Amino acid sequence: MTYDSTTTLNRIRAAKPCKDGWEKLLSHLGKTSADDEPLQLLTVINSNGFDDALWVLSFAMPCDRLARHFQAWCADQVLHIFENEHLGDDRVREQIAMLRNDNTTDEVRSAWYAARSAWAAAWDAAWAASRDASRSAARSAARSAWAAAQYAQEKQLRKMIEAAE
Repeated sequence: MTYDSTTTLNRIRAAKPCKDGWEKLLSHLGKTSADDEPLQLLTVINSNGFDDALWVLSFAMPCDRLARHFQAWCADQVLHIFENEHLGDDRVREQIAMLRNDNTTDEVRSAWYAARSAWAAAWDAAWAASRDASRSAARSAARSAWAAAQYAQEKQLRKMIEAAE
């Protein structure tokens, strides 16, 4: 499965990035202003890091397909937590399927926003489970889980982008 993983500096600028991130990206590229040259999302990851790349993925890409599929992958990673807390509730599973569905654009777009809510619900379920453990153990586990999740997410996004090149 291939994805369009390019944007432009003009698209990023139009989405109103933070000043520090914008200047860091321009400096990395050796530029002083926006242009319409193709810019790989992988370049943004390498220049500014994963968080800024997620922002670009969400707000400055010409096509939402890569973002939707990446969101589906992320939600899928914690789906079991939500389903363990909410037996028989298929809403999140259905939203993930809709995010992956490239054939129903209007339906998928509304599902994308709904999936953000589903992700928040799954995250809340994960935190609820963590609170059952002792506070210090939960904090330590949450930090480790967050770091592991971010590492896995960045690795998956790189994999999806590199498949497109």
